[in-house]
Amino acid sequence: MELGLDGKAAIVTGASRGIGAAIAVELAREGCDVMVAARSRDGLEATASRVEAAGRRAFVHAADLRDPNAPAALADDAASRLGRIDLVVCNAGATKRGDFLTLTDEDWEDGFALKFTAHRRLVRAAWPHLVRAGGNVVFISGIGGRTPGPEFAIGGSVNAAILSLAKALADKGIEDGVRVNVVNPGSVATDRLRARIAAFATRNGVDEAEARRRMLRESRAAGFGEPEDIAGLVAFITSRRGGFLHGSIIDMDGGQTKTI
Repeated sequence: MELGLDGKAAIVTGASRGIGAAIAVELAREGCDVMVAARSRDGLEATASRVEAAGRRAFVHAADLRDPNAPAALADDAASRLGRIDLVVCNAGATKRGDFLTLTDEDWEDGFALKFTAHRRLVRAAWPHLVRAGGNVVFISGIGGRTPGPEFAIGGSVNAAILSLAKALADKGIEDGVRVNVVNPGSVATDRLRARIAAFATRNGVDEAEARRRMLRESRAAGFGEPEDIAGLVAFITSRRGGFLHGSIIDMDGGQTKTI
């Protein structure tokens, strides 16, 4: 399927591993040059090598986007080195799980600092470039924003805030010519999920294969996803074939989300 992304320029945050790395590589395969951003330079260099192996230019921007000045610096660097900004994929950020009564103010502040606040700043800084390009923003949020749970109070709140922000920006994007959409991944086979499986296995005295089976049964999902599943959806959303998607919130979760 020809997606029409050839020659586009993308920023992907959280691109040192997992979903972010897969998105960067998939966009490169579809013809995008990519600036990859995260805190881990080593991880970013590995992703950049994969982007270049796909035949596209890759640029590394290692920074802690929780720094108030870092998101604008990333947008400026991308515009300078890529020459334009067509796509911004906001993927970075993880939040702490735990009982609401034990989570500290610092846990809450850190949960919002990267995944919500840093990306709000990044999109604001990149917006003029996106207007000129008729570009796209995709937020990688999560199903907890629609179906919160008692052990995911921070993550659910952060993800819900992202959904609201995206809807507001999509409305602005109608007049500015910028498309804004959200992907809510379910359980995807990343390092974080593998750690959860290992912890479940230890806690319940079972091996990891049994832990996977039990976790799937409890979540009532058809299976665990792969980072490449999310990456393929992002490429479609940002392409001309996905041009009628705007302000959309798409759950990619194997049927785990039951709410309407």
